[in-house]
Amino acid sequence: MLAEGGEFHKPSIVEFFPSALLFEGTPFQIDRIMLIRFLMTIVLVAFFLVAMRRPKLVPRGVQNLGEYALDFVRIHIAEDILGKEQGRRFLPLLTTFFFMIWAMNLSGVIPLLNMPSSAKIGVPLVLALLSYVVFNYAGIKAQGLGPYLKSNLFPPGVPKPLYVLVTPIEFLSTFLLRPLTLTVRLMANMLAGHMTLVLFFSAAWFLMFQAGNLLLAPVGAVSLAMGFAFTLFELLVQFLQAYIFTLLTAIYIDGALHAEH
Repeated sequence: MLAEGGEFHKPSIVEFFPSALLFEGTPFQIDRIMLIRFLMTIVLVAFFLVAMRRPKLVPRGVQNLGEYALDFVRIHIAEDILGKEQGRRFLPLLTTFFFMIWAMNLSGVIPLLNMPSSAKIGVPLVLALLSYVVFNYAGIKAQGLGPYLKSNLFPPGVPKPLYVLVTPIEFLSTFLLRPLTLTVRLMANMLAGHMTLVLFFSAAWFLMFQAGNLLLAPVGAVSLAMGFAFTLFELLVQFLQAYIFTLLTAIYIDGALHAEH
């Protein structure tokens, strides 16, 4: 990026707050990031509609890819953590979490979009609060309110005098920090990854084409190569963040369903 004085401008957090395109100043305000969220949601829904439109006994093509994707969440997250019965019960939620987060993350490396729509707090916060409501509801329904609070705030096997220290820590960890950590982990990783990619690619463009110094062109080429390398790393991070968020939700639900944890 080139300033008026010919200086390089590093990427700024300001780009995560674009101007409103529709309904400015209302709760329904739509900006570029919101449009990307809509687009990725439409693409995700369209993919699974096409994949499962006419399912065959022996899957091929898009159906095969769709079934493999769904089986990954079912086998490696839902059933692995919750078991077959409970895994089947919570599979729709976990599947939605995983693919929604992954799709929102992927928009950060798609040309012309170039913005991970999960890097802005709205999506991570809503999903974290939904996770929070679900695992607490599941625990209360399975155990009853009193036993659920007792199993979380007064873990068995701890000497009673230590509850003075343990209970506040358990309350803070289970009922306050879990939605916060889910939100911040996802948002911060996507935000940091996006800022790094923009820094590498914008620096490469500036050094190679705008700096006006041929000696800086090789440095720009190195920055460009680093940008491509980091893009591959970011693809891995985007998948892992979707996996970790969904996995932790499954772990929280499993812990809520059982008193001994």
